[in-house]
Amino acid sequence: MFALAALPLSMTNKVQLAMTNEKENMSSDKAIDYIENNFDTYLTQLKDLVKIPSVSFAGFDHSTIDKSADCVATLLNDCGLENVQKLTMPGVFPYVYGEHLHKPGKPTILLYAHHDVQPPGREEIWDTTPFEPVEKEGPGGMRLYGRGSADDKAGVCVHVASIAAFIKTVGELPVNVKVLIEGEEEIGSPNLFTFLEKHKELLQADVMVLTDCANYDSGVPSLTTSLRGMVGIDIEVKALNNTIHSGLWSGPVPDSGMALSKMLADLVDENGKITVPGILEEIPELSSEELDAINAIPFDEKKFIEQSGMVSSSVLKHQSHPLIQLWRYPSLTVCAVQASSKAQAGNVLNDTAWAKVSVRLAPGMNAEKVKNALMQHLKDSVPWGLEINMEEECSVEGWMTNPFEEKQAKIFQIAKETLEKGYDKECVYIGCGATIPFVKPFAKALNGAPALLVGIEDPYTNAHGENESLLISDLKKAILSQIYLFEEISKL
Repeated sequence: MFALAALPLSMTNKVQLAMTNEKENMSSDKAIDYIENNFDTYLTQLKDLVKIPSVSFAGFDHSTIDKSADCVATLLNDCGLENVQKLTMPGVFPYVYGEHLHKPGKPTILLYAHHDVQPPGREEIWDTTPFEPVEKEGPGGMRLYGRGSADDKAGVCVHVASIAAFIKTVGELPVNVKVLIEGEEEIGSPNLFTFLEKHKELLQADVMVLTDCANYDSGVPSLTTSLRGMVGIDIEVKALNNTIHSGLWSGPVPDSGMALSKMLADLVDENGKITVPGILEEIPELSSEELDAINAIPFDEKKFIEQSGMVSSSVLKHQSHPLIQLWRYPSLTVCAVQASSKAQAGNVLNDTAWAKVSVRLAPGMNAEKVKNALMQHLKDSVPWGLEINMEEECSVEGWMTNPFEEKQAKIFQIAKETLEKGYDKECVYIGCGATIPFVKPFAKALNGAPALLVGIEDPYTNAHGENESLLISDLKKAILSQIYLFEEISKL
């Protein structure tokens, strides 16, 4: 592994280093000019990628994920990477890999994004067609609307464009680069550990850059230093062997939908605080430095409410500072409920009722303990002797890093400065309430290599929801920032 510590230089070496840095600065200037003149090419490539409905969830056409992987492989080849390949294993949606390793003695950067996407959701709620990308005015300026436009096909675009900017102008990158584009992130990366075991040596690097996060606000570059984990459970409650007439049987016969509703309502109190025994006890204490960092971020409650899309009569569930709740507390969500369907709703007692429940875990919480506590509580709260069946959907630990730790302070400072240069705005350190299963095990596999989590989403992106969009100007700024990052890391 490349050592990040600086070594003493002789006068001759200093002169050689100055000449090398001057050459690299000229290279980055050409790369920046290339993006200024060719940005539309990469925006078009992003649109083509968004057109592929690469939903990794069960029940969708998974041939589209292979098509998406093929498209990504073509983009990696076209931008100048070598050894481009689809990394496949039985039953695993394909990863795509490429590399450019022509700088012996220079650091190696592993660039990550994912090409699978969430389901489109309720298409009648979309203002556009989910997989037909459309440019139109939105919050902050012109935006690209479409599923995956931001999460995370924009991340693929950032990597491709920043690499091409160097290779197509000066013929080489100033650092060594490996690119990995995952195909199953949105379903919790269920095969990640098996994948890592097989490909650990191939993916060794000195620094990771994961372009799958969000900025604190539009145009405000951000480095994410913590992620929540997640536990997901599918619950089915069964009252009957078949659906029956509610007029003939309701009253003495139990209602599966009502039973499930009572169980779900029992998971939190009137303020939304989790009531499941054993979960809140797992929350780690925040250090004074962490509290200071959060309090230093300008927070506008009115703007936060507006950005979230809350209805005007609603209020925040205050248990702490909203950012602490979002980044460093667990939260419980009922993601979906079904007893029948809106289209098929009749005057019946439904035989079964189903729900998907997830708990976002604060960094440091034990996912296995939370999962067991949640399943036991649900089992204990089933009313009227009904049957219950539960299946684990996912169980992922959270992650946290300290950007001021001696071993990685230099690389975080470089990342901060290059983001500020690309965005022309001060960069902030933030947490993230979301989960990226890839980060923690991969950082461990790379022997603790620094992980730089950046992204192009903003509070108006609505990732995972209807009308997902990307602020186009921020996409360009993210590409420019990564060009500067390559240049500065090459000087280490």
